[in-house]
Amino acid sequence: MISQAVSGLRVGRETVRRFRQSGPWGMRYAGLTGSGFHVVLRGSGWLVSPDAPPVALHPGDVVLITSGADHGLSHAPCRLDGLPQVTLSPDQPAAGPADFEFLCGAYRLDHGQVHPYLTVMPDLLVVTPDHDRFPALRSVVGLLDDDTAQAQAHAQSQAQAQAQQGTRVTRSALLDLMLVHVLRQWMEDEGSQGRPVLSDPAITSALRTIHNEPQTQWTVARLSETVSMSRVAFTRRFSSVVGKPPMTYLRHWRLSCAARLLRETDASLASIARQVGYSTEFAFAGAFRREYGVPPGRFRQAEAHPHEPAPASG
Repeated sequence: MISQAVSGLRVGRETVRRFRQSGPWGMRYAGLTGSGFHVVLRGSGWLVSPDAPPVALHPGDVVLITSGADHGLSHAPCRLDGLPQVTLSPDQPAAGPADFEFLCGAYRLDHGQVHPYLTVMPDLLVVTPDHDRFPALRSVVGLLDDDTAQAQAHAQSQAQAQAQQGTRVTRSALLDLMLVHVLRQWMEDEGSQGRPVLSDPAITSALRTIHNEPQTQWTVARLSETVSMSRVAFTRRFSSVVGKPPMTYLRHWRLSCAARLLRETDASLASIARQVGYSTEFAFAGAFRREYGVPPGRFRQAEAHPHEPAPASG
């Protein structure tokens, strides 16, 4: 379920940045739709949240933001509403190390949705990596740091622009590995108490069925039969647990899968339509445009050339 939840984020735009702070500093992250993390590379700081005491952070610690909760980082304990909103201006070169350095990575969802498995977990998790049990984490952090340093040093170069698609694929893979390894360690550390469960086993089973078989021609009746419930009871319980009716969730999931395929493969639109449960390319294109605001072909083109102006969708 972890891998499935993380793969559902790949419809979003991946971002990774390295921040360097010295002296009194602080920043607030608000309004993120998606999931992300901070990795402390150097120095000590504090994680600040709206409703919990500040948490001390030390080198190696990872803060996991499971579903976009507002939070902040600071040199000292403080109130979240007293921190300035983070800015993403390019880092300035520095002769030596800063007091506090960290990587910030995220999948930002303009469309799609965070997997329910992540939304029922705590909003903010702090994990101190155990490299004896999870040795790959050190390697993933190192690769992310190297990738980010190169991208920020050559952000506007022609070579960087030409390699953009390959860089994004690599970065997505590293983001996935980071999220998966951190989630696995946290759940192992927490034992059975840390394993997130949706509030209804039947709905969990229905979600797994939808995620594993988006190409199947599901109806409410067929989904309710898979969990031995009546249509009315199933619709009511699904809507209560997930926050939207089953057919609405199914449509969003199918189109999220389609967006990932458009970004990551060169499969034809007809092939993608079949893979995500649409009987015709025309029906798929219409549903995709209603969800994302552009036809699937233009979405693929914009994702392949993210710095070019998007064509009008009208």
